[in-house]
Amino acid sequence: MFELKKFISFWLMPLRFCLTLLTAGLILLMFTRRARLARGLLVTGVILLVLFGNKMVSVALVRPIESTFPPIPELIVGQSVPPDLARCRYVVVLGSGHSDAPGFSANNQLYSAGLARLVEGVRLLKVLPEARLVLSGGGEPGYPSHAAVLGRVAVQLGVEPDRILRIENVRDTEDEAKALSELIGPAPIALVTTAWHLPRATALFRAVGFKVLSCPTAYTARPNPNASWSEYSWSVESLERSTAAVRERIGFVWLLLRGKV
Repeated sequence: MFELKKFISFWLMPLRFCLTLLTAGLILLMFTRRARLARGLLVTGVILLVLFGNKMVSVALVRPIESTFPPIPELIVGQSVPPDLARCRYVVVLGSGHSDAPGFSANNQLYSAGLARLVEGVRLLKVLPEARLVLSGGGEPGYPSHAAVLGRVAVQLGVEPDRILRIENVRDTEDEAKALSELIGPAPIALVTTAWHLPRATALFRAVGFKVLSCPTAYTARPNPNASWSEYSWSVESLERSTAAVRERIGFVWLLLRGKV
């Protein structure tokens, strides 16, 4: 089931889907007499690529997902903590991957999203003296797990090693929710992940019994009061933003079809 999900989502991602349409259109145009179908595929591929690569369109796709939960406000150590956060006994930082690069420090091996998630998790942990930090993520054979790399950076940021729990034998968010349920049982948790990933992650953790405070970070579509002409331009970042929006919607539909949420 996991491999089927990966296969389907792989080909439905915007760039791959558009390139598939364009390639199929060119092949039909060059080697068959189905010119009308070929032109339709080419035009569709170009239009979709233009839309997905546009900043305004990509922001419109991802912002409804990222705004599902409000951001956690500024917190000051020693001052009162919001009650829903104070109840949390674990701060759970979901994995996002890293590159196994010998010679690089652990923080420089993390992808930007992973570093943002960890920083947010450590920020919350500093106002929760009784809580523990849960770090998640597997790894390639022969290399440290993603959870281990996150743990090294957390220690560098001042987290005591005995406050860290690691979940390492997991492949996706559904595995992470199940593994944590087996490790600590139902408990109030502060769940930290990228803003566009948080709605689906929250649903999965609630489905296995957790009381979840959703803590978004690494926003890709923050409100910008100083909008300019660049808001209507095209960029690789916009294509990545659209990809995240499409991936999350596909992931949620997949969960609904399987009755998981």
